[in-house]
Amino acid sequence: EHQAWQARVAALPAADSLSTEVQRLVRQRVGQDRYRQAMLSYWGGACAVTGLALAPALRASHAKPWADCSTDAERLDVFNGFLLSANLDALFDKFLISFSDAGEMLIGSSVSLADRHLLGLSNGLKLRWVAAGHAKYLPHHRDRFESVNALLT
Repeated sequence: EHQAWQARVAALPAADSLSTEVQRLVRQRVGQDRYRQAMLSYWGGACAVTGLALAPALRASHAKPWADCSTDAERLDVFNGFLLSANLDALFDKFLISFSDAGEMLIGSSVSLADRHLLGLSNGLKLRWVAAGHAKYLPHHRDRFESVNALLT
């Protein structure tokens, strides 16, 4: 198999006619760093679920996605999301996990028992706390979670 892979690489056009790099024009989300800093402060620098305090592995996740927000105030509202470890953020962002109003983690039906184990998604995981301000955004995320998981089953 390794030899077959090497043959495919050798068959690619010469480097001067094919670049392995591409230039992109990027529209940066202004305020996202400020949102992350606010989330780090609000959650005490630790994952809202696990308590992991390794800052490079934490993500400021939006419950109501940035693109769905109608105002900058919604986008930057500290209650519009959670500080999550990278693996939980990836699942939350793709609506494979969500949270009840009481903060219990909801796990999508497409996440197999084996994957739940590998991801450390044990029963009883929940947010360390839920504030009244989260109630404005959690239903939005849960609605998307429910529709995504209905399509996957």
